[in-house]
Amino acid sequence: MKKILLLLFVTITLFAGCTVKYSLSGASIPPDAKTFSVAYFPNNAPMVAPILSATLTDELTQRFATRTSLTQVEEGGDFAFEGEIVGYSSTTSSVSSGDFALQNRLTISVKVKFTNAIDDKMSFNKNFSAYADYDSTKLLTEVESELIPQIVEQLVTDIFQAAASNW
Repeated sequence: MKKILLLLFVTITLFAGCTVKYSLSGASIPPDAKTFSVAYFPNNAPMVAPILSATLTDELTQRFATRTSLTQVEEGGDFAFEGEIVGYSSTTSSVSSGDFALQNRLTISVKVKFTNAIDDKMSFNKNFSAYADYDSTKLLTEVESELIPQIVEQLVTDIFQAAASNW
């Protein structure tokens, strides 16, 4: 009986040290991680949209604030994000049989440096890209205030999953 209790105690002790926090958002955050930080993402793309940097930075901050138990700090968080917007372009995405543009595509690309202070193997430097199509009869300036939040939402989802999900 003593051997069984000892074996049970050892087993529980071993497994107690190997935990990961899981949440309904799909995030798996190491239990030692307590903070996150998001540096401002400057827009260094050849073409610049005035609202893009603030929209991306704010959305990434909000995602981690609302979907994890991490506390935001100015810099040096256990999960730290920095980067830059490297691409913002509009191209034709579909053409009619008469060679007329039917749809245009707004594409945004972001370079992200993620530092995981708890587990450096999970840190990364990656480029993320997302797009949305719009009617070619409209000017980009007419639709970008609607498209930028949609594209940023997809970018932030991809960044969040890359940083906080061990899938």
